[in-house]
Amino acid sequence: MAQKKTAYGNDSISALKGADRVRKRPGVIFGSDGLEGCEHAVFEIMSNAIDEAREGHGTLITVTRFADRSIQVEDQGRGCPVDWNEKEQKFNWELVFCELYAGGKYGGDGDNYEYSLGLNGLGSCATQYASEYFDAVIVRDGFQYTLHFEKGENVGGLKKEPAPRGKKTGSTFRWKPDLEVFTDIDIPADYYLDVMKRQAVVNAGITFRFRNQIDGKFEITDFRYDNGIADYVAELAGEDALTQPVFWQAERRGRDRADKPEYKVKLSISFCFSNKRQLIEHYHNSSWLEHGGSPEKAVKLAFVAAIDARLKQGGKYQKSESKVTFNDIQDALVLVSNNFSTQTSYENQTKKAINNRFVQDAMDEFLRSQLEVYFIENPFDADKICEQVLINKRSRESAEKARLNIKKKLSGSVDISNRVQKFVDCRTKDPGRRELYIVEGDSAMGAVKLSRDAEYQGIMPVRGKILNCLKADYAKIFKSEIITDLLKVLGCGVEVQDKHVKDLNAFDLESLRWSKIVICTDADVDGFQIRTLILTMLYRLTPTLIQKGYVYIAESPLYEITCKEKTWFAYSNKERSDIVDSLKGKKYEVQRSKGLGENEPDMMWLTTMNPETRRLIKVMPEDIERTAQMFDLLLGDDLAGRKNHIAGHGHEYLELADIS
Repeated sequence: MAQKKTAYGNDSISALKGADRVRKRPGVIFGSDGLEGCEHAVFEIMSNAIDEAREGHGTLITVTRFADRSIQVEDQGRGCPVDWNEKEQKFNWELVFCELYAGGKYGGDGDNYEYSLGLNGLGSCATQYASEYFDAVIVRDGFQYTLHFEKGENVGGLKKEPAPRGKKTGSTFRWKPDLEVFTDIDIPADYYLDVMKRQAVVNAGITFRFRNQIDGKFEITDFRYDNGIADYVAELAGEDALTQPVFWQAERRGRDRADKPEYKVKLSISFCFSNKRQLIEHYHNSSWLEHGGSPEKAVKLAFVAAIDARLKQGGKYQKSESKVTFNDIQDALVLVSNNFSTQTSYENQTKKAINNRFVQDAMDEFLRSQLEVYFIENPFDADKICEQVLINKRSRESAEKARLNIKKKLSGSVDISNRVQKFVDCRTKDPGRRELYIVEGDSAMGAVKLSRDAEYQGIMPVRGKILNCLKADYAKIFKSEIITDLLKVLGCGVEVQDKHVKDLNAFDLESLRWSKIVICTDADVDGFQIRTLILTMLYRLTPTLIQKGYVYIAESPLYEITCKEKTWFAYSNKERSDIVDSLKGKKYEVQRSKGLGENEPDMMWLTTMNPETRRLIKVMPEDIERTAQMFDLLLGDDLAGRKNHIAGHGHEYLELADIS
């Protein structure tokens, strides 16, 4: 008896409480319940230490990665207040570590954390809730405060004792992320190294020390940039940059909308031009804006406007030449922006993009005016910049022109001037009806041609065994007439991601001329090999055709069983056995099916071409990576792996082997 479903009523609504708000929905807070979310929890604790140091409280932040995957963050700040809060009638430790949206950064009076990285009041509490254990040791006001949490619950209350002699203020937090919350907690050392270097770049004069425990010992790495982003840009550009790095900064006040409060933004940017190195990074309140947002938009607008104006003034454009784009500029630009604002609108809690309208407008205006002055004061550098940008632009346009020419060549219409040898087209021009049969050699083509429906079935013969596209490089692949002819007939171009042949990336599914691409080969070893080589070619050059279900294999019968005037076709040994069993007591003849080239047109139509009776296998791999691995194993360079596969599975194909 089916279990009765619970009715959806008033009692169905529930709310998560306490630690469950984070432990059961970590992705909402940290952006992910995987390793990325676990990493973000680390950054939340580090952010508090950074805010303290940037306010002038300490110059050293130490992060330790222990071998047991626990983490410790130690700072020299004022120490987080954790004692009794008269206003809230609670202990501050309860607010900081057990209440979401609580902290010392909501006042808006500018006395504390004017430019804060952590403003949402989530980090300490959320990280504590998501931990197997969380320990806090805080020194302030002459006392040392100790707290211990397990799975979001405080154990033992607040311990308060006189601070050790000589111990200054500061906070130390050690915790172990909980595998009940995150699917992975093994944060690699590279994450810490990357984050701490970035923070050193945008927090001038602060030392970020990383301690990594390996075999009971600690490997120590320090990051420090005394001049912040200016030192970083100079380091990136090297000594052979086109221009020397510049550093600009300014402060502005404004608002995102007329009805919004006014706030302050502190802008700083450093850049140079190089024909050997390219990098653009944006930071806001020390957070790396991986997805950009307002600063990225401002930089694009300002640099395009300034360089375009300079090119026009200097008469550098050729007649009817299009203006430069930011892609042309960024190919030669090393730029880092580092902005701070008293009001920040992050796109989400992970702080990878901001959308402050005033930040964008202020930065755009500031950069335009600074660039105009820079070009006037540095005409020699301005000319070098403009020349390099024009080189980038014209190179891009030449590459695009070459790409379009190749696309036209590979996917243009098959007309008199672009005829493919021995290709037989069908009459209809409707791509939704057209079917392409890729057949093995001229003899098979003759049989298919006589048996097909010329209205909607076209034929493309493959002359011999085509190139193994897994082993061959692109230069060799596109020299093969068999392959390029087939691509011309398909009409959709190629998907090529290799950097050496990026101009051949001209795939357009809408240009495909066929609703079905049917690989039709003999049911023997040679036929299977040719079929696999064709599939390999399609998999490497046009994988979307396989993924979208356009590619089919025409299943050829293995046996013909004749009884009196009736013929049955068996596509497997089991089918043969079943048919023979049904004919017991009758005289019948079983023979191996002929090759496609030897079949009569009527039989070809019946077994291979007629939509009502043919058998087509759709090539639609559910796991494309597994398919790639099998292609690599059977046709790639892994000789040892192929030998092992044959040794393990070769016996399964003995019946198909030609050992007579």
